Amino acid sequence: MTSAVPTMTRPRDRLLFAAEHATGTTADLGAVRLTDPGSLSEALQQRLGVRAVVTGTLDRRLVFIENAGHPGWTAADLSGAPHETRQWPTWAEATLTLDRPASWISSVHITPAGLQRLTRPRLLLAALYHPEYFPLPRFPLGISDLARAARATLLGRVELMDMQLGVGLGDIIERITTDRPDIVGISATFGQHDLMLSLLDEITSDEGNRLVVVGGSLTARNERLLLDRHPDLLVARGAGETTIADVLAHWHGDLDRDQIRGIGYRSAARGEGTLTIGRARHTATVANRTRPDIWPELDLLPRTFEYRGVAQLETSRGCTNFCSFCPRGHKGTWAGAAPDALGWVLDAFAEVFDERPDISRTLYLVDEEFIGRDEDAVPRALAVADMLHTRGFGWETSCRVDQVVRLDRNREWHVERGQMWRGLVEHGLRRCLFGVESGVTSILDRFNKETTGEQNALAVRTLSALGVPTRFTYITFDHLMNAEELRATYAFQGRTDLILRPLPHLSVAEIIEGVHDEGFVAEHATGQPFHEAISYMLVSMECLIGAAYTHAAEAAGLTGAVRPSMGRVDARFADWRIGVLSHRAQLWVDRNFALDYTLKSLEKLADGDRHRAIRDTRVILKRAGYDLLGGMLALLDRTDPDTAHREELDEACAELADTLITRLRAPVDDAVTDLARDLPPTEAGVLLAEHAHWGNTDTWRLINAADPCGT
Repeated sequence: MTSAVPTMTRPRDRLLFAAEHATGTTADLGAVRLTDPGSLSEALQQRLGVRAVVTGTLDRRLVFIENAGHPGWTAADLSGAPHETRQWPTWAEATLTLDRPASWISSVHITPAGLQRLTRPRLLLAALYHPEYFPLPRFPLGISDLARAARATLLGRVELMDMQLGVGLGDIIERITTDRPDIVGISATFGQHDLMLSLLDEITSDEGNRLVVVGGSLTARNERLLLDRHPDLLVARGAGETTIADVLAHWHGDLDRDQIRGIGYRSAARGEGTLTIGRARHTATVANRTRPDIWPELDLLPRTFEYRGVAQLETSRGCTNFCSFCPRGHKGTWAGAAPDALGWVLDAFAEVFDERPDISRTLYLVDEEFIGRDEDAVPRALAVADMLHTRGFGWETSCRVDQVVRLDRNREWHVERGQMWRGLVEHGLRRCLFGVESGVTSILDRFNKETTGEQNALAVRTLSALGVPTRFTYITFDHLMNAEELRATYAFQGRTDLILRPLPHLSVAEIIEGVHDEGFVAEHATGQPFHEAISYMLVSMECLIGAAYTHAAEAAGLTGAVRPSMGRVDARFADWRIGVLSHRAQLWVDRNFALDYTLKSLEKLADGDRHRAIRDTRVILKRAGYDLLGGMLALLDRTDPDTAHREELDEACAELADTLITRLRAPVDDAVTDLARDLPPTEAGVLLAEHAHWGNTDTWRLINAADPCGT
């Protein structure tokens, strides 16, 4: 290629120019998206009549089109960046020869070995899902992040399938058995163990010579169980990006299995009678701080919106603490991405949002801890907020209460944090989730939250006075608690001196001082009970496999059978009466879960008055849950712990729940009817279907549903 390359600003224009350069004809690509490399590759081949390979990540999409009428290929970097600025993999040096590396478009010679690497292995990434528990989808970050890591290697082809988006387990099995991908990656989280086992049993029973990798929160808990059943599996033990890249290299013979980072696997036999046969082995994981690229590919974002789902993104990984109930091994220590690295991915999200003006322009940042504890924590948080705000996004996220109030920090620190929170709201923060988990200091100590009840109370007051929209997670029951702690929990959830009116006319310093003054609090309190701000009421502790809390319960002689579906261990309560209350509370949660989750998901799609109306409907359920807790606590107080009156207490709690659910029907019916009139037809249909199912249910049963990330 010797002619000058015209100036172009759009990736699609560069693609059309490359197609014409390679074939002499203009390709009509119609509505094919650059976010979907598989469909784009097929469209190019069908409409140009030559071979085409689409690879690379979304921000540096790389297209190879076979030349028509003369040897070689055309290589185009659709970002417009010169080829020489790409970090080419080592294998490319001997297999790809570019004529003009200083340009974004160049003729290129590809050896057969190079073409084989560009097109193989074929990787299928599948995300599992139970739609009966979670009716509305979220953009699947897990497999989308892995797709980006795989495409960054330029090796092979990646396809994504997500059961949230109209794909059934049978569809995934059929795709695997028919198309026979070389590598299958399966992502599973809590409640999906049954789906994962069904899929694994099916795809490992045929004679396909494929690698199977499993990952996600659930697999980290169930590694040994999975390897016992399927010893040829590779179990990803961390975030997974480096693991999937190494798996691709391993498929090509570049790495041995024990060089794949972040996996658990069964070792091969080393000889008859040796003790190492079948032994579980682990390779080193990669720290979050060494993974600056945590962005997703967006193949499935348009389809997520078609199914009325919401957009998710991470700007950091890991947490700053080690709560006793949270096994930390697969999550790692906190690390945040540089704000300026967000630009291109936010622009890519914005392009898809622009096509769907009916969708609330909200991004849900699923960071465990948005702010972090680096020296630049405050300016970094504000810079990320500014990046979102300038692109027209509202956003929600999560962080710890100690980003608001710390009893070991001075007034200057608190004023800086208060100014930060006001700045975040001014830059589009719609709501932030705080895992307070308890208002009782002895419980917080047991949870290793490194917070106190007083600190949590001050934080709620501060946030509400600053005008920060909040929601909170709260563990009502835990196996090691006593009755006095449960009474204190009930009292804290009912406090009306925590949620204050927004006070924009006061300075941050005045608010920081005022929240310590009971007279100030009495003057500005809304009277709203705290439990109305709790995301899910009546939550019980789950003894997750490997967690420090679970070890404490085991030491107290309370643990029982392992439940792999939820990655947890059964456990009794130290006070059997609290165990009865927890059981009845979980039945209440599960009976109302699908409806409440639907409302929460619709809330994420809404803005303004509609958003508030959905929240108000959820408050009806929260109040009923609090009434149930208070009624059951009164029954507990009338039951001697040294007696064996378990059946009497359980029956009394069941009768109370029946009474309250009957009383709940009329206000929920009225609220849902009013909501449905104001919702778009598709969303109204989803809500009315779930409401009908809720209204027609007259039995209590456990469904093992959970929303462990609080999203």
